[in-house]
Amino acid sequence: MYFSNYRHIVMCACACLVLFGHSSLKAEDWEIEVIDDSTWTGQFTSLALDGRGNAHISYYDETNRDLKYTYFDGDEWQIETVDSLNNVGQYTSLALDVSGNPHISYFDGTNSDLRYAYFDGDEWQVEVIDSVNNVGQYTSLALDGDGNPHISYYDATNKDLRYAYFDGSEWQVETADAANWVGQYTSLALDSRGQPRISFWDETNRDLRFAFYEDGWQVETVESANWVGQYTSLALDGIGNPHISYWNETNRALQYTSITPLLGVWSVQTIDSVNNVGQYTSLALDGDGKPRISYYDDTLKDLRYAYFDGSEWQTERVDSVGLVGQYTSLALDTSDYPHISYYDELNRDLKYASFDGIAWQ
Repeated sequence: MYFSNYRHIVMCACACLVLFGHSSLKAEDWEIEVIDDSTWTGQFTSLALDGRGNAHISYYDETNRDLKYTYFDGDEWQIETVDSLNNVGQYTSLALDVSGNPHISYFDGTNSDLRYAYFDGDEWQVEVIDSVNNVGQYTSLALDGDGNPHISYYDATNKDLRYAYFDGSEWQVETADAANWVGQYTSLALDSRGQPRISFWDETNRDLRFAFYEDGWQVETVESANWVGQYTSLALDGIGNPHISYWNETNRALQYTSITPLLGVWSVQTIDSVNNVGQYTSLALDGDGKPRISYYDDTLKDLRYAYFDGSEWQTERVDSVGLVGQYTSLALDTSDYPHISYYDELNRDLKYASFDGIAWQ
């Protein structure tokens, strides 16, 4: 570990609120930091918050082609290189166990393998999980109640959705969906029983798809209008209903869908369609089950944030300094305040935005 030289900026962003046809302007105070500017670094970010609300982020060092990890220890940011063997660290996904130790799934671009790293309390352990075919892109990691890892990912050779999990003794690897060219942009969540649910993209039909395990893999098409379903992000609410954010490529819009309780019908909403927006989505649900989404404005090269206030959607610009907002990852703290990791393409830096509730009421 070593200390990062980071730049700290307090930013007052003028935010545009899009309320299904109504708009207004207001100012929101976000705290913006550059966490790692040591090299060309900060792509493929994944963020989690520990029990004290401190941020932990996995990401890719493009210069050295390494997997990196940073966390805030309460005083300063600490940065370390987790894996530097081969070209590793793209498509990272991070989760913290009950002890606050990080677990990361990621892609070995040299060998085209799925890899997994975890900190055991003393040192990092690294494993190759799947090396059959060209596998391991678009990873998404979740830990079950026993702390065992589960990973969804893409098999680029067969164009399949793959799923791996540790059963307590050894790794099990399965194909979750092999119909058409499927499995990119995966997002994994586990229900209360530890059963997997996965959102992903059907490249053949340009559809958003959803897979779940109930006595075998079940797969359904969520939306098939237009070219939809890239950049998916999945979360489950308190009763296990799925919520998904994603990009509508045809309309260049941010979209969101969820299962209507009791009816079992997917309800689709367009959240933001001003400019070309909605790539690199990351979704989290607050304590009341209301959705929050970070995403990228490709027209203005800005980081944006949307949330449902109980009546209507609000959207705002978080950061517009540089070419910012790709590879977003969103987490909410215990007060439901948002924290976002993301990439500054102009300066090749890892950035982090948070809101502490002082100015945002």
